Amino acid sequence: MPPDISLTTLVLLCLAALAAGWIDAVVGGGGLLQLPALLLGLPHVPAAQILGTNKAVSIVGTSGAALTYLRRTPVKVGMAVRIGLAALAGSMGGAFFAAGISSEVLRPVIMIVLLGVAAFVMLRPSFGSRTADEADRLPLTRARIVTAIVVVGGGIGFYDGLFGPGTGTFLVLALTAVLHLDLVTASATSKIVNACTNLGALAMFAYQGHVMWLLAAVMAVFNLAGGLLGARMALRKGSEFVRGVLLVVVFSLVAKLAFDQWV
Repeated sequence: MPPDISLTTLVLLCLAALAAGWIDAVVGGGGLLQLPALLLGLPHVPAAQILGTNKAVSIVGTSGAALTYLRRTPVKVGMAVRIGLAALAGSMGGAFFAAGISSEVLRPVIMIVLLGVAAFVMLRPSFGSRTADEADRLPLTRARIVTAIVVVGGGIGFYDGLFGPGTGTFLVLALTAVLHLDLVTASATSKIVNACTNLGALAMFAYQGHVMWLLAAVMAVFNLAGGLLGARMALRKGSEFVRGVLLVVVFSLVAKLAFDQWV
């Protein structure tokens, strides 16, 4: 833990971790809150340590949420792990090319995509409302499986390594569209995929010595609490609740990207 961190800053970081864990568990996108909180709260800490610490905190909440979902909703774990491994490989590729890409070019593109996604979700109230039983009756073809692994895993993993914001939200949307899952099951599956990518990134940051372990341990307790609470609320309230949170997160992400781009 940085020696100059104040109690006020620590409390605010823990509250941000709690809220981020809740958002991540419901629909993804908790990094929109937790990572900026770390950057603002610890302005003199190198970016690599901020990123490494963020991953160490996030993986705890994501794993806790995944376990909660697995106990209460049907998830094809084998497929989720395969998608997760593809996402891990994709994120490494994205990170490799990240140095040569300007985020100023990417942000407008991502904003347009997100606004299109929000319009689609609002105009299609049935999107993601299919029950688990209905999804099970749909044929899980080889083409859908390959698409999920290559496009959802590799493609979104590549985006995660290249740019990052909103990866969890994109995973939920893509899994719903490609595998015809309801939003709750898609959110549950995305947690397993996220855990795989977080583990790979954390291993690299830890190897390079870029994790503030004590701070991460304190924040992880709150992130885990938020993750468990968010997963239970999503399971209890169902797809309509997840759909509402999804739209809020999408518009928040667009607002943040616009702020970073033009302000």
